[in-house]
Amino acid sequence: MLRIENLTVEIAGKRVLGGVNLEVPKGEIHVLLGPNGSGKTSLITSILGFPSCHILSGNIRFNGTDITTMPTDERVKLGIGVAFQNPPQIRGVKLGDVLRHLTKGKIDEVKLAGTTNIPVDFFGRDLNLGFSGGELKRTEILQLLAQRPDFAIFDEPDSGVDVENLEVIGKAINEFLKNRSGLLITHLGHILRYLKVDKAHVMFYGTIACSGKPTNIINRIMKKGYKWCERCPKVKKLR
Repeated sequence: MLRIENLTVEIAGKRVLGGVNLEVPKGEIHVLLGPNGSGKTSLITSILGFPSCHILSGNIRFNGTDITTMPTDERVKLGIGVAFQNPPQIRGVKLGDVLRHLTKGKIDEVKLAGTTNIPVDFFGRDLNLGFSGGELKRTEILQLLAQRPDFAIFDEPDSGVDVENLEVIGKAINEFLKNRSGLLITHLGHILRYLKVDKAHVMFYGTIACSGKPTNIINRIMKKGYKWCERCPKVKKLR
């Protein structure tokens, strides 16, 4: 579904990704872990084709199509959706209107909102304006669920979320990703308590340092932290 080959990217003249290789087969859910500043968000913006991302080498293919130079809106039309960690606040645009536009009458948006524990009276509020951290996270994920992309990317879905809402979000994402492909970006992996993922990758110094079984990767991070990645020959070349 998603294949990234030897991707090297600069933003504002600074190299943020170097030789990234990542493949997420159709129907699989992968998780990308890494410390803050490792390049996880830069990878998301590169996949989406943000103008700030200058690709020096490599390519990105989605569902068999080369999207390396494709505009962002065209990539979204192909079926890529993202729930951002810090979505923009938009005054004058109501959450309910956005949901109705995305669902196009095919899904009951009120019922869908219940899966992320969002009250119906939030529909009349300006998009992401004045929401608490947990509310912001849940409404952003709700918008992605309403979009129904073939490939869903969740950027730090467990960041700043309390234990109760973490379970709500985790179960909603897990249900949504059945028969879909997806990539979850997380720092500590708390959301994985409620999700079934097929493979884990660790990003360090702007590249994929290693990949493997999620339980093995998480256990190693919990015991040794991300410092163990510094011993990786691949990482040493980029330092």
